Amino acid sequence: MVEIEQVLVFRTGDGRLVYLRNAGVGANSNDVRVVVDCEAPTASAAVWLNSGKYVARRTVDGTSKTLTMRVYDVSAVNAPTDPAHVIAITKPANMPAQSWDYRKASPAERAGDPIVTESVSLGASLAVGASKRGNRNIIPITGGNLTGSITGKVLAGGADYQNLTSAPTIDARYLWQTTDGDIIIVRNTGPFGSLVPTFEVATGSKYSWLNSGSYLSSNPGMGAGGVSITMSKSR
Repeated sequence: MVEIEQVLVFRTGDGRLVYLRNAGVGANSNDVRVVVDCEAPTASAAVWLNSGKYVARRTVDGTSKTLTMRVYDVSAVNAPTDPAHVIAITKPANMPAQSWDYRKASPAERAGDPIVTESVSLGASLAVGASKRGNRNIIPITGGNLTGSITGKVLAGGADYQNLTSAPTIDARYLWQTTDGDIIIVRNTGPFGSLVPTFEVATGSKYSWLNSGSYLSSNPGMGAGGVSITMSKSR
């Protein structure tokens, strides 16, 4: 089986941006069923996407190198329960759950020993604007470098999906590539003043210690061409 989570941004015919997050499972990576959540500008023709209940079938064609998602509004649909119309996928018992949400820091947590400082370069902001969960703003991550216990670079292609409400939060998702070639998935999320990074790296990597433990992040500070962030062990 495979579990996936995607964050997509698409532009409508009238030039507005829609933030779309989906997650789901499949028997293999070529055919996955996902639940879809949309955030569209409230002052746009796509505002109807903010209501309803959506699912999608996500298929990948390796030959043409294309990914297709067919999205359905199932608000008024009663899901069948007979075996002929059900695909059963069982998660292995030794595998942890893939959480939709992020870890919240407790009020007593404090930053301990720093593990890495990243200097991150950023692209121009992309505004979804006022939507069903607040004012969504997206800042592309275009690169950067790492110093400290881990050295390497920040890969282009990630983004910070900010929610600029009365209590602004960030949800930055991107990749590190270490000097010795390992890839580390990074998600740095939470309200300013209480940012929590989480990491995923291959269990056989010398950086696999990042998969366990608790970590805290500084707020983004001004850096060359972008921002500077220090991540530390929690104590």
